[in-house]
Amino acid sequence: MLYPLKFKSIFKSKIWGGDKIKTLFGKNYSPLPNCGESWELSGVQENISIVSNGFLKNNNLQELIDIYMDELVGNKVFDKFGSEFPILIKFIDANDILSIQVHPDDELSKKRHKAFGKTEMWYIIDAINNAEIITGFKQKIDKNIYIKHLNDNTLKNILNIEKIKPDDVLFIPAGRIHSIGSGIFLAEIQQTSDVTYRIYDWDRKDDSGNQREIHTDLALDAIDFDIPDNYKTKYESKLNSTSKIVECNYFNTNIIVFDKTIEKDYNFIDLFVLQGHSK
Repeated sequence: MLYPLKFKSIFKSKIWGGDKIKTLFGKNYSPLPNCGESWELSGVQENISIVSNGFLKNNNLQELIDIYMDELVGNKVFDKFGSEFPILIKFIDANDILSIQVHPDDELSKKRHKAFGKTEMWYIIDAINNAEIITGFKQKIDKNIYIKHLNDNTLKNILNIEKIKPDDVLFIPAGRIHSIGSGIFLAEIQQTSDVTYRIYDWDRKDDSGNQREIHTDLALDAIDFDIPDNYKTKYESKLNSTSKIVECNYFNTNIIVFDKTIEKDYNFIDLFVLQGHSK
């Protein structure tokens, strides 16, 4: 029987990144300035997570799945995805606002990139006062209206902006236009994919004076113009009980607030400790 596995973090320097990955979680071994992301569990090619504890130390996640198969991820997951690990879990530190962007769904991503689409969710861990997240449109529009605002540089005028605070949750299905605002630190659970279409990057430049690539045409076919009933995910947490947050085709997430020992029977579970101490 496998033991609780820990994995080495994979750090990513970003133009919008900060230092909270070090200061909030004590990841002082990050060698990167502007560390915007810490990938905690990844099956993305060239970024496969490596075990950091026990007799499987220094084996990567792909090797574990190849050897242990359904014993590691469960019968249902293995039957659906085989040896490809289906989710990516990361911390994001947005010291500056991210680009306005969108992710393709499974059908479009497989056609263009031979990859999964990217549906994701965000759990807000820390945020400055009046922090904002862009998610979806604030009114029903079509492609022609969208293109006009994009060309007129008035895209933000038609986007929905949510004021957010710690413990808020936002579900971002593939196709929903979005951006994380400055001063936000969050946990992201998503499909195993690194496909992003950048729509607008606030005209900023990198240290070499270059602007990042924009994917206007690719993004147009990926955007979902539907308006949901709510952009924030409503949930309730109860002491010493498991409370559902998000349930979708790609992952299920729950929150457990406890002050005593709790026993749970899971085949595969990834645990984030957001308050208190982990050993």
